Amino acid sequence: MKSLRMGILLSALFLLAACVTINIYFPSAQAEEAAREMVQDILGKDDAKTDKNTTSARQQPLPLYVQVGEGVLNFLVSPAHAAAPDFNVNTPKIRKLQAQMKRRNASLKKYYAKGAIGFTRNALIKIRNASAIPLKQRSKIKKMVAAENRNRKALYQAIADANGHPQWRADVQKTYAGIWVDEAGKGWWYQNRKGQWKQR
Repeated sequence: MKSLRMGILLSALFLLAACVTINIYFPSAQAEEAAREMVQDILGKDDAKTDKNTTSARQQPLPLYVQVGEGVLNFLVSPAHAAAPDFNVNTPKIRKLQAQMKRRNASLKKYYAKGAIGFTRNALIKIRNASAIPLKQRSKIKKMVAAENRNRKALYQAIADANGHPQWRADVQKTYAGIWVDEAGKGWWYQNRKGQWKQR
């Protein structure tokens, strides 16, 4: 019985430590809010939803015991640790990447709507149905998709770098994966966590 209690206690402590790590090292709530604003800007007001209180389609709600643990830790741990990062950071590199993506979106939008291109589960885009692209346009669209993916990867890294934590790139990219899906237009395609194509 003692070993069972000890196991439960150790598991709880491990869980609490994980919560502290999330709050101190990668404040996902702040990252998600900033990502949503940027994605809405890139996709344009007509494509964007205005409800900022939605939870990312890619993020599952945390179990109640984790939420309680986070609440306790947020009370006990100084909030200054989580407040330091600025995901609304606006460096020249980030502005340039955002502007390039916004201009490109004007051309890609119709191919999203046709289902020719979709959002991947790793926050990039991919040609999903080449037959929906006129033969003469396919080479051009392939180049645009490649350019978009280069910009996206560079953007995620630039945001992490601007916050002084280049190792956050994967976390930033994961955050954006859900936001792109949330803000996609009706009828656009995206990959779920298993890589299966779904339509909004």
